[in-house]
Amino acid sequence: MKTKSFAPIAAALLGLSAVVTLAGCDAKKAPSPPPPPTVLVAPVERRDIDLYIEAVASLDGYDNADIRARVKGYLKSQNYKDGSPVKAGQLLFTIEPADYAAAVEVARASVTRAQVAQSHNRVQLERDQGLFKTGTLSQQDLDTATANVADADGQVQAAKAQLDQAVLNLSYTQVTSPIDGVAGLALVRIGNLVGQDSPTLLTTVSHLDPIRVNFPMSESDYTRYRALLAHLEKRDLAWAKQQFGKLDAHGVTDDGDPGVQLVLADGSVYPHRGVIVTANRQIDTSTGTIQIQALVPNSDGALRPGAYGQVRIRRTDEGKGVLVVPERALVSVQGTYSLGVVGPDSKVHLKRVELGATSRGLRVVTSGVAEGDSVVVDGIQKISDGATVDAKPAPPPSASASAAAAVSAPPTSAPAPVASAAGAPAAPKN
Repeated sequence: MKTKSFAPIAAALLGLSAVVTLAGCDAKKAPSPPPPPTVLVAPVERRDIDLYIEAVASLDGYDNADIRARVKGYLKSQNYKDGSPVKAGQLLFTIEPADYAAAVEVARASVTRAQVAQSHNRVQLERDQGLFKTGTLSQQDLDTATANVADADGQVQAAKAQLDQAVLNLSYTQVTSPIDGVAGLALVRIGNLVGQDSPTLLTTVSHLDPIRVNFPMSESDYTRYRALLAHLEKRDLAWAKQQFGKLDAHGVTDDGDPGVQLVLADGSVYPHRGVIVTANRQIDTSTGTIQIQALVPNSDGALRPGAYGQVRIRRTDEGKGVLVVPERALVSVQGTYSLGVVGPDSKVHLKRVELGATSRGLRVVTSGVAEGDSVVVDGIQKISDGATVDAKPAPPPSASASAAAAVSAPPTSAPAPVASAAGAPAAPKN
């Protein structure tokens, strides 16, 4: 009996399996494209806003007096509490006075000796003058007596000067404050030798009301607002104190100046405005700015020397009917700025814009967009030119933070798209 070959049957079965496998692959659906990213948009608005000249400022005392030991000796006492207010003439430190008190007594004795010698020489001169008239005394002897009187007068003057110096040195052992203000921490403690090689700095007293605010102003602003800095020679401390009350009551000074606003390090606005009183004599050629100094009231001592803040000066001639967008909507690329404008077709068009001043999170736009254009304010990291987006109106500022967080979070139904080299979203991987 002949055995049949199973090779043709096996080949047929393998072919059928391949056909079924290919049919199964074709039956799989192609992956659906990701949904367009969701972004928040806001319209370009035309409004009136407050614009300011802004600059970083440093604070300094109106007067700063370095308290130094002017004579050598051991520090005997500290007579004030570190960091406390002091009055002019108040005793701050004492230096051991014994040596200087003794020097005063020695100088007084020298004055007495010189005065005795002076009296004796004057009596001798009167006697010699009488003898000269009778012819019993020569001219040379009379000249000698006259010179002795002049020398005695000089000795008295020198002795008195030495006494004055000794008394002055003794007074230096009582170290007092020359001004009203706040005394800083003592830099030398009791028992230390001071004034040995040079006047030793003991502490510093600063007059803090008002306080000086120093800041730079650009040359262009200085030229443009020259009227703001007119007649500075008349703006002294007395004038400034008069204006502080008027700024608090009426908002402007006598000449209509709205004053200088101070923003503190924590971002809060200091409740009292100040006035400009001084401008430096020259423009700094390295920075193109001029140093300006203002006085700000500080009756409660809240402001201290060495602090930093920001000054704002109102630009009274700007900010009327300008186009503004939120600063967070700006896309910065190599020093240029663009805005993502969403058209009626939900596509993004990146438009280059020219910008003006900043005010409280808003930026003035001078060209590039029109009033009413919808610009992306949240989700700008997801957009590219020509991309389609799901645009939603941005909520009011109070709710913008939570909404921005929701927009920035990846969707739960599909993975976040990955940006391709060309800027468009790349297809997700299977």
